[in-house]
Amino acid sequence: MRVRVILLTMIVELGHFALILAFAISLFQTVVPLAGAYRRMPGWMAAAEPAATLQLILIAFSFAALTYAFVTSDFSLRLVALNSHTDKPMLYKVTGVWGNHEGSLLLWVLILALFGAMAAWWGKGLTDTLRARVLGVQGAIGAAFLAFLIFTSNPFLRLVQPPLNGQDLNPLLQDPGLAFHPPFLYLGYVGLSLTFSFAVAALLEGRVDAAWGRWVRPWKLAAWVFLTIGIALGSWWAYYELGWGGFWFWDPVENASLMPWLLSVALLHSAIVVEKRESLKAWTILLAILAFGFCLIGAFIVRSGVLTSVHAFANDPERGTYLLMITAFFMGGALALFAWRAPIMQAKGVFGVASRETALIANNILLAVSCVVVFVGTIWPLLAELFMDRKLSVGPPFFNIAFTPFMVGIALILPIGSVLPWKRAKLGRVVWNLRYLAVLCVALGALVWAMQTGRTALGPIGATLGAWMVAGAAFELWQRAAGTPARLLRLPGADWGKAVAHAGMGITTFGVAGLLAWQVEDIRVAQIGESFAVERYEITLLDVREIEGPNYFSTMAWLEVSENGRVLTTLTPERRIYPVAAMPTTEAGIRNGFTRDIYLTIGEPQTNGGWAVRSWIKPFANWIWAGCIIMAIGGVFSLGDRRLRVAAGAKAARKRSVGVPAE
Repeated sequence: MRVRVILLTMIVELGHFALILAFAISLFQTVVPLAGAYRRMPGWMAAAEPAATLQLILIAFSFAALTYAFVTSDFSLRLVALNSHTDKPMLYKVTGVWGNHEGSLLLWVLILALFGAMAAWWGKGLTDTLRARVLGVQGAIGAAFLAFLIFTSNPFLRLVQPPLNGQDLNPLLQDPGLAFHPPFLYLGYVGLSLTFSFAVAALLEGRVDAAWGRWVRPWKLAAWVFLTIGIALGSWWAYYELGWGGFWFWDPVENASLMPWLLSVALLHSAIVVEKRESLKAWTILLAILAFGFCLIGAFIVRSGVLTSVHAFANDPERGTYLLMITAFFMGGALALFAWRAPIMQAKGVFGVASRETALIANNILLAVSCVVVFVGTIWPLLAELFMDRKLSVGPPFFNIAFTPFMVGIALILPIGSVLPWKRAKLGRVVWNLRYLAVLCVALGALVWAMQTGRTALGPIGATLGAWMVAGAAFELWQRAAGTPARLLRLPGADWGKAVAHAGMGITTFGVAGLLAWQVEDIRVAQIGESFAVERYEITLLDVREIEGPNYFSTMAWLEVSENGRVLTTLTPERRIYPVAAMPTTEAGIRNGFTRDIYLTIGEPQTNGGWAVRSWIKPFANWIWAGCIIMAIGGVFSLGDRRLRVAAGAKAARKRSVGVPAE
């Protein structure tokens, strides 16, 4: 036993030491390659790759040591004592590592180091100076966050008198959805750091060209895919775990992930113009800076406590100050560098008003303005309190009214812009070619309108826009295959990826509109054995019992759902109490279906012996997350396109550049 304790202590202390050593390596990775690129010293520039690899190894060991402490319930570590418990299931012992501020920040720097190391391993086709500068900037970001972690949020702090047991993890985070949501979200967040590093390195180099666009495209595409999956998992978790029956609440933490996603979508489209036409260079660089900048702003919102959220990680204004300083340094420095170097990034391509370039610009403007709308709505309560001494709340009504028109605009433009030729096009001819699709989609909307009685127009409009995007994606594929089915399978992965992603967005759009327009809600008090009707379903409260779980106590209800006298399912919604955390949670009972979900929750016992039962019929709920996953699959298809791999055409790309060198 004594040997085991000594071994455990040694592993944890080595993890702490590895973290400090990684910080020193990150400083080396920042200074030496950047100085080497400035002075054209090959040896100094070459030092970037081993430094990036060593930093990843050290942080990975540190993360493994912290995970080992959680798994073995080492309550001498303050972080473990505050966020774990011996009775907690093993899955949540592991996920407890990142279910808190310090551990999640360690995961953040681990992923940051991973992207830096991958850029070092797979970036050998880059020019020596650009590669050194990319890794140097990535090292600087790593150094800033490692310093923040070590000096303000150290996960390896010890307790003088360890408790016999821990305080348990936040019960809301003890869920499989939250086990996978943060890692995917961070892969997206932190993946955008590499596009930021490429943008700053390009500004230092003084050139942005098609080669740069090809090199940065896989990284931003991968970041967008991970961010899409992470947001979808978070939305799905909110839907089934919080018990409120919604999928998006315009919570500050939700908005913190949505804003960089919107900008990353704009970045994806503008970088295509850089790659294909060598236009929009300055705008693309600016988007790369802002996309990661909004990731930093999101980290500040989540961890500073300046805005309240149901799933914020920290409530510490002092830590928020450090994050604000990091955000100001990197965003301010990059924007200042952009202001200095942007004039030399002259566009080569010339295009007309009716062209694919113009459609992509319109797409970018709509996405950027929608991001600004979300940002203003999120931060306005804080500004009102600081400058007007007023407490305000900006809720879903504002976001729904202000945000929705931009999404409608994007949905309308998307199919047309996808089939417009580069440089110049005859808009009338393109629109005429799409006339049958437009008529079909409007007819579908009219059919939906006729089928509903006395309801909002949101459903028919959503059906029309969703069908328009899906049909437009299919039409684009058919057009690229020249109307030949055999050629469809031979189309490049990027063509399939774009079409699949656009179709996924159409499916999500319809799912959101259908759910908001046609959901049915029923709230009542029911006695055991009583039946009641909700729409065409009959629901019977069969029983309510007290159940004991591994680390919680539950009040579980058995609710039988029937349709036309036929039993469909028996759902078991719960109200759980986690005694260690002294916190209740609601676990909904959900019958998932292709066209609708039956969503039931059990409430408090009533004085007359009955139970509060809340029922929803939610049409097309699963289409929301299915569309998001389809979008991500489209991104994976594009990543698999051999023409877009980072090594493709690297030798030829080195010779083509626009602008003047920095030195």
